[in-house]
Amino acid sequence: MKTTLFAAAFCLLLASFSFAQTDEINIIPRPKSITPFQGEFVVSNKTKLLLESNGDKKFAILLNAYLKNNVGFTLSTTNNFRCQDCIAFTERIIDPPPFPEGGYRLSVRQSKLVVQSTNDAGKFNGLQSLIQLMTKEPKGNLKVRSVSIYDYPRFPYRGMHLDVSRHFMPVEFVKKYIDLMSQYKFNTFHWHLTDDQGWRIEVKKYPRLTEIGSKRTESHLGPYTTTFKGDGVPVEGFYTQDQIRDVVAYAKARYITVIPEIELPGHSSAALAAYPQFGCKAGYDYKVKMTWGIFTEVFCPTDETFKFLEDVLDETIKLFPDSPYIHIGGDEVLKTMWKESPFVQELKKKEGLKDEHEVQSYFVRRIEKFINSKGKKIIGWDEILEGGLAPNATVMSWRGTKGGIEAAKAKHDVIMTPTDYSYFDYNQGDPATEPLNIGGYVTLEKVYSFDPVPKELSPAEAKYIIGAKPISGPSI
Repeated sequence: MKTTLFAAAFCLLLASFSFAQTDEINIIPRPKSITPFQGEFVVSNKTKLLLESNGDKKFAILLNAYLKNNVGFTLSTTNNFRCQDCIAFTERIIDPPPFPEGGYRLSVRQSKLVVQSTNDAGKFNGLQSLIQLMTKEPKGNLKVRSVSIYDYPRFPYRGMHLDVSRHFMPVEFVKKYIDLMSQYKFNTFHWHLTDDQGWRIEVKKYPRLTEIGSKRTESHLGPYTTTFKGDGVPVEGFYTQDQIRDVVAYAKARYITVIPEIELPGHSSAALAAYPQFGCKAGYDYKVKMTWGIFTEVFCPTDETFKFLEDVLDETIKLFPDSPYIHIGGDEVLKTMWKESPFVQELKKKEGLKDEHEVQSYFVRRIEKFINSKGKKIIGWDEILEGGLAPNATVMSWRGTKGGIEAAKAKHDVIMTPTDYSYFDYNQGDPATEPLNIGGYVTLEKVYSFDPVPKELSPAEAKYIIGAKPISGPSI
């Protein structure tokens, strides 16, 4: 995908919301219902935390960490259910509404503040809403407006994306990004780990992927043009398997699932620079790319290539045990080298494939079969529709909504990510004052106006839209 993103700017944007609250009750994302009341609850160093069970201690720890960083005190705990001036986390609900995963009720009165949910993800989301409602008092306490809030996610998939392939980000930044995601109740982190400009995941069986594939001598300077001008700044870096486990655990503690992306069969220059035998062109000088765009270098659909990719995916799957998906890319696959390859032309005859689009479908279906055998499903960009969609694939529709509509009508799950609504690397103001970006024009108002469910879908088809995901994190 052609995207240019600045995750640091995104982080500043999100962080700014925390300090922009007014007398209006602003919760991001907007809850299903908000009922304001008169009065307020004051959080002081005398306030207690009422915990119904040992499992709720984690929420006390998170709230106390926030209080210590922002007002310099923490709260002690109690098990007295008759307590006044206390904050309670509980599953005890009178006349409960439905509480799907992530759903909660936040009730704030002058004497007591209660976060209610039948699931931990809901309590966590309720805590995030509570934090958003807190404002500082001159005395150093915090006040929370009296209100009743009920909310649950409209879609099961609330995602954000971070492309560390093109611009490597250290673990500390990735964790900061996850913190900001959790603050606004995102539940899925799409970690784009491989591409033409860098391979960022350690694979024990193939060490050259990081020894060679994680490094490039420089990057394209300024906005993308077909004429390369280097910036002279070397780029390198990858995540060890221990670091990946650490990030996955860190995200899980914040009710975020991490989905890895391993690009194939295109966007594979970095991998082929390390292991050129898995390309279709013998003697070709594969290199980690220094510029942005789409390239002819692709994996060749040989048995040796599939064995290599299965080994890579096997190690990857073990690092992400909670993710139901492996994202396999599948986008922007130029077919030039396949058309020129005697092996691929023979493969077409052998498998009855009429063109190179069907070769791509053959490639994706074979990878899907392996991933399914490991108990996972695949996600691919909407190009995986071309040549025939793999049986169990989820489609991430980025070239508008057309691919998502087609996939939903074919009863495949869809995550909507259309560029003209959800790419945060586009201009949103005067180009003369905007930071470096890929172009286009997407304002905050336009982002908020997007409804992931296209009008072209019937109610039965609309159920296959499982969520949406802005593209965020540096990606070219």
